[in-house]
Amino acid sequence: MRLRTTGAAACAVVLATAALAGCNRGSSAAGGKIGIDMPRTDTDFWNSYQQYLEKDLDQGGPAALPLSNSQNDIAKVVSNVQALTDQGAKAIVMAPQDTGAIAAALQRLEEKKIPVVSVDTRPDEGKVYMVVRADNRAYGEKSCDYLGRKLGGRGRVAELQGDLSSINGRDRSEAFAACMKKKFPKITVHELATDWKGEVASGKLQSLLAQHPDLDGIYMQAGGAFLQPTLALLEQKKRLVPAGSDGHITIISNDGIPDELDAIRAGKIDATLSQPADLYAKYALYYARAGLEGKTFKPGPTDHGSAIVKIKHGLEDQLPAPLVTKDTVDDNKLWANQLEKKK
Repeated sequence: MRLRTTGAAACAVVLATAALAGCNRGSSAAGGKIGIDMPRTDTDFWNSYQQYLEKDLDQGGPAALPLSNSQNDIAKVVSNVQALTDQGAKAIVMAPQDTGAIAAALQRLEEKKIPVVSVDTRPDEGKVYMVVRADNRAYGEKSCDYLGRKLGGRGRVAELQGDLSSINGRDRSEAFAACMKKKFPKITVHELATDWKGEVASGKLQSLLAQHPDLDGIYMQAGGAFLQPTLALLEQKKRLVPAGSDGHITIISNDGIPDELDAIRAGKIDATLSQPADLYAKYALYYARAGLEGKTFKPGPTDHGSAIVKIKHGLEDQLPAPLVTKDTVDDNKLWANQLEKKK
């Protein structure tokens, strides 16, 4: 529901109904603005997230300062957040890719009583008001289960891991490994650390294919970074065989960007887990404004199909991330399909 009223009373009504929009941009019932740092703009997923943020802000979202971009550099995250608070930000939305190196910045924000919403990543240390992310261990488990079943419990799989200094990379990798060991012990997994870099993934996958041309499957932990380099390499090596054909390499990805859905339709990859870029933006802004208002939350189910869980230094809203296959790729509820319709 979106209420289009103005004034402090209207803001209070909107917050009471847990809607994101309803107050004019540039105003805030708490008298403060939100500072937002983009983690990077070199992948389709994060570009889509930024588009949703800007759309929500333009259509009556909370007052916000101009977005900053830390370009996958933790030092820039720290300096950007400092600049945003210097400019008057009273709440911060960030997505630190190195989750082990943000603790000192979070400590400074806590001392200033500035609530922090961390999107997609959960800092290893430091207090946060709310983490907005999907269950990344479920990503690894669902990807393992899909590949294992498709391969009949046997074969050889390449895992294009994310940055293992990131909680997301660790969660997906640890869960995938544990699932494979328990459920599919006859599948050999080659773990290829990539630092979320497509060129690194492509180089390591090329070396693996030279050593093991019998590769049966690939798990890509981030389609936004790995999809195009992987498909280009497989096409160059004449290994890009349509799904259902002999020699096809079964591929599951994580992100749910439009290009992944197109690749599923074309039979180039088999599945992905749709990481909700639209909901990340929506609830990042919702919780940031709630933090400005001093609202508190408790663990338990939400009214938007997710669950809030207790974490070490705060709370985490674990948003749903559905499995997408050829049977569900045209579902209008998928954010990537909605994004395509707006173009």
